[in-house]
Amino acid sequence: MTSFSNCKKQKEKIAANLVTIKAETDTISKFPNYLTKEYVLGLFDYIKNDDFVMIPKEISNKKIYLRKEVLTAFLAMKNAAEKENITFTVISGTRNFEHQKNIWNYKWNKKYKKLPPLERAKRILEFSGMPSTSRHHWGTDIDINSLSNSYFSFRKGLKEYNWLLKNASKFGFYQVYTSKEKGRTGYNEEKWHWSYAPLSKIYLEFYNENISIKDITNFEGFEFAQQLNIIADYVNGINMDLLK
Repeated sequence: MTSFSNCKKQKEKIAANLVTIKAETDTISKFPNYLTKEYVLGLFDYIKNDDFVMIPKEISNKKIYLRKEVLTAFLAMKNAAEKENITFTVISGTRNFEHQKNIWNYKWNKKYKKLPPLERAKRILEFSGMPSTSRHHWGTDIDINSLSNSYFSFRKGLKEYNWLLKNASKFGFYQVYTSKEKGRTGYNEEKWHWSYAPLSKIYLEFYNENISIKDITNFEGFEFAQQLNIIADYVNGINMDLLK
């Protein structure tokens, strides 16, 4: 009787260990091996990373890099749009931590320097992300044609925007910062900013599971990140289609 009881306990212990091992394996395998905290924080050299490639100069206004998968999808979308006399130029792509820090610090120390610190951070966050929180770190997000919402509200720009709304999702792209009329938090609407969802959804999930406020540091005004609820309201203040 004792032998049977011990055997049963051993089997139960083995079964429990197998469940634990499976759970740990599932957690590890759901993210690609290259995805690390440094990656999603923009703390790596994408120019020296073989997964990144420079966009052809004829469709960009400067040297811009994207992940290879994202560029392939964008080129397919561009070719489809051209059949309807719609043209796209990428004006921003991957930006690492230092690049984003330069943008942030310029606005902090010059453009909005007369504002009180908290208000200064809020003003910058209307359109620019804190370093360590920008989706442009990932190589999945692009800015197209213009950095002005008004451009996409009339004539040529409106035609381009309507085409994107109708067709971009067929190629995996979604507008990140949509209208805030329905309660979306964070950055203002950006009709130019589009994200390649097949990858960016994975990266956002990894970010939410691995990054905390203490990882957002080393730039002017970083101490306001917690007060501004930067991860919940800004990193996750996006188009619901990118959160599903």
